[in-house]
Amino acid sequence: MGDAVQQFFAVKAKIDAAEREAGREAGAVTLVAVSKTFDAADIGPVIEAGQRVFGENRVQEAQAKWPDLKEAFPGIE
Repeated sequence: MGDAVQQFFAVKAKIDAAEREAGREAGAVTLVAVSKTFDAADIGPVIEAGQRVFGENRVQEAQAKWPDLKEAFPGIE
C-alpha cells in the first residue's frame, strides 16, 4: 500500500470518528482530495481505495489527466 493510500485511510478514519463524536450519520462528511501536482498513476490507487471527490485548481493539469481517469473510474467527481 502506497503512502497516499495510507494517508487517505488515516484521514478517512479521523473523519469517521469525528462524525460519530458529533452524532452525524456515517458518510455525512465528504472528503475532497486535492490532486494538483499528482499524476494519474498516483491518483489511481487512491481512487481504488475508495476516494471519489477530487479538487483541482490547475485547468491544464485537469485536462491532461481527468478524462482518462473518469473513463477508467466511473463515478468520480
